[in-house]
Amino acid sequence: MPGFSTRILTVVVGDHAYRLRVLSDRQQFADPDGHGERLGISSAQWSLFGQLWPSGRLLAEAMDRADVDGKRVLEIGCGIGLASLVLQRRGADVVATDMHPLAESFLAYNAALNALPALHYRQLRWDHPLPTLGEFDMLIASDVLYERGTAGLLSEVVRRHARQGCEVVITDPGRGHSGGFTRLLATQGFDVSESRFAMEDDDRAVSGRLLHYRRAAPPD
Repeated sequence: MPGFSTRILTVVVGDHAYRLRVLSDRQQFADPDGHGERLGISSAQWSLFGQLWPSGRLLAEAMDRADVDGKRVLEIGCGIGLASLVLQRRGADVVATDMHPLAESFLAYNAALNALPALHYRQLRWDHPLPTLGEFDMLIASDVLYERGTAGLLSEVVRRHARQGCEVVITDPGRGHSGGFTRLLATQGFDVSESRFAMEDDDRAVSGRLLHYRRAAPPD
């Protein structure tokens, strides 16, 4: 017995229906060996990776439309991995990352559930450099600016893994920390455009934002 319960959720993105194994609710918790605690994941935070959040669905919809031809894409904080699954279905070169100890197994299960090849996954802590991960043409994430300090940590992930000509796509429900992140990316040469979208969270409408940062490659 894994110590937690799950359910299968079906969500339509573009022209495709994706089946996802998610945690049954936000009360699930199982950390018998203390692995999550050693990574800094509290019992209150433990279940968050295993939900489909409105920002995650918005990111998946954006990736269904994005120009990813010939680009290497990194998803930061993938959780159950819907955006990465959309990219995998499209044939993109995508690497999914997360810190949660169960993210890899959920991602593998969800890829198999949708008859997709296994995704390339790496465990990534934002405060621990991982040089072997390499550099990317596009970095994507959903609802990652949830605390004041995350803007600085995430900007350093971008610094380490963004190619000179790069895009960063963030979906955010308006938690109030995106301004600091935008200023930090401006120091790295990124410009930003913002689009607003209506999202549903627990059957209520909320306003979401898609932040698209771009940095041009130097001329040849």
